[in-house]
Amino acid sequence: MQQMILIVEDDTAIREMVASSVAAADFDVIECNEASHALHRIGDRLPDLILLDWMLPGQSGIEFARQLKRDDATADIPIIILTAKGEEQDKIRGFDAGIDDYVSKPFSTRELIARIKAVLRRANVHGGKQPVAADHLSLDPASHRVSVGDREVKLGPTEFRLLNFFMTHPDRVFDRSQLLDRVWGRNVYIEERTVDVHIRRLRKALMPHGYDGYIQTVHGAGYRFSQNLAA
Repeated sequence: MQQMILIVEDDTAIREMVASSVAAADFDVIECNEASHALHRIGDRLPDLILLDWMLPGQSGIEFARQLKRDDATADIPIIILTAKGEEQDKIRGFDAGIDDYVSKPFSTRELIARIKAVLRRANVHGGKQPVAADHLSLDPASHRVSVGDREVKLGPTEFRLLNFFMTHPDRVFDRSQLLDRVWGRNVYIEERTVDVHIRRLRKALMPHGYDGYIQTVHGAGYRFSQNLAA
């Protein structure tokens, strides 16, 4: 079965142009012009990826992304935001909402298809791995759950991918550029400081459980995950 891309864009010309390009790249395509319509279609079949316009009538794209990420049934669907907003703060708002990538208008369809494929590759890589653990901290990629003993640790999608990467590469130092390549993907062009934002969010989520110290800053070099708190 072909992978299915859901396009949520209220501008008819842009939506049809994107749909034509995505279909030509051998994906199934479903088109919607607003969030409520998209939610109905998602109920019929979960898409493999959503292309979501930021500015939508009624519910905005960012609000819709947050809604999807709060629902266990849709939380793991990758989302690429299409937007004319290009400021760093806007991008951080998008990533904080749980989106996987960000494409600024105007964009080339070749770039868009490349980003779709990169995000889908990342989603496939992070799916199907074996559970990992460090002391009582455990991460299960199949169920997308992180827990300490019987207590669940609530993480956003990006923080989950970061922790998954760190826990499967313990005691190794990675700089921001390497983390962007390995966690976000080589075809994602975002500021390196975005890594710091998500590191802080990951530490904050782990702090009540006593594991924030496992995410260590190596000054002048980057970050590492280590059970040796004296490292």
